[in-house]
Amino acid sequence: MPPTVPASPSPSPSPSPDSSLFSGPFPSRDSVVAALRAAGCVFAEDEAALLLDAARTPAELTTLVERRVSGLPLELVVGWAGFRGLRVAVAPGVFVPRRRTEFLVSEALAHAPHAGVVVDLCCGSGAVGLALAAALDRPEVHAADVDPAAVRCARGNLADVGGRVYAGDLFDALPDALRGRVDILAANVPYVPTGEVALLPAEARDHEPLVALDGGGDGLDVLRRVAAGAPGWLAPGGCLLVETSERQAADAVDTFTRAGLRTRLAVCEDLYAHVVIGVKG
Repeated sequence: MPPTVPASPSPSPSPSPDSSLFSGPFPSRDSVVAALRAAGCVFAEDEAALLLDAARTPAELTTLVERRVSGLPLELVVGWAGFRGLRVAVAPGVFVPRRRTEFLVSEALAHAPHAGVVVDLCCGSGAVGLALAAALDRPEVHAADVDPAAVRCARGNLADVGGRVYAGDLFDALPDALRGRVDILAANVPYVPTGEVALLPAEARDHEPLVALDGGGDGLDVLRRVAAGAPGWLAPGGCLLVETSERQAADAVDTFTRAGLRTRLAVCEDLYAHVVIGVKG
């Protein structure tokens, strides 16, 4: 399996690669690296390896490189994202899983290593649910998202683990039979304040759905709704995990506590990840 490549800033738009570079036999890795580097791709060497692996013909390679040079996220160019050693299929208009969210999965597994019922709320591609399914012993996996494109993508990713994916707004999408049974409720909610969405890197701002990014005025609107509803769905001892930012962490912890959850904040400096964890007593 090719290595996971760190998220790379969008390259600045530049002319398409010289078609002569990609005619005839496959070009060398160095020539692809040069084309990507000229467009401003920070991880040009790693990206070139993935594009060469994905292309079956010189013409296909030309198309892949042109799409990347135009600013399309690498994951959408190759059709998948690496997440905890898994290949997670992604599609246009679907939130691309971030490496820092792997920390949320690790924290969930540390708290509930034998979880039998897992819910991936605001699931996007379903990466979190898929990673939990891969690490646990045949759990019952459910996922939900309000975005139809995300639901379609997650259904494809979770099909092999028997995951059920629902369309709808947060808990409204889930079957009532799950109430009081959920051991891990992972909710990768949008948490960018509305006024800061325009400041996001172009890869997110231009290619990912606003509903997966915009968390309202202070970025915590969806988090508050999830925290308020979670106790009714969690099993005794079950945990809710939500990713947030360093700046929002204190308010997020307070929100969880007000919802009646035993709350702590987990931080991973290496991934710059902040996860709020609430446990139902």
